[in-house]
Amino acid sequence: MQALIDQAQALAARLKEGKQTVAVAESSSGGLISAALLAVPGASAYYLGGGVVYTPKARVMLMDIPREALAGMRSASEPYALLLARTVRERFGATWGLSETGAAGPTGNGYGDAPGHTCVAISGPVEFAATIETGSPDRVANMEAFAAAALRLLDQATA
Repeated sequence: MQALIDQAQALAARLKEGKQTVAVAESSSGGLISAALLAVPGASAYYLGGGVVYTPKARVMLMDIPREALAGMRSASEPYALLLARTVRERFGATWGLSETGAAGPTGNGYGDAPGHTCVAISGPVEFAATIETGSPDRVANMEAFAAAALRLLDQATA
């Protein structure tokens, strides 16, 4: 967790300096992205909120994404990660929406993705999505790797 907090500290300074904000929609990282960002003192200056969107019910309750917006899309994909990032950004009125969706392990998900598969996305002045494959069934290590990948994406976008 300390490595994630170290990543977040550099991001926090940049976000505060630029008067930018972030909102997070994460899944298989289980809240680690938000936890890292919130561990930095003064987080209320840049962190607007977020949620762990772990199930279809959570997607409806927390994100209010209409069913038609999901047509032809599956979770743990780059298009879905980008939809989450855009939606959380809009819902919170943030400069940046950051998302993660995948399969932490030790088994894959119901969509055929192996453990260690995730997609991360950023939406804001720039948009980008990426797929990460750790190749590992280690759930906790994958959760940390997924959170680190999302934080790197935010770092690249705000650099």
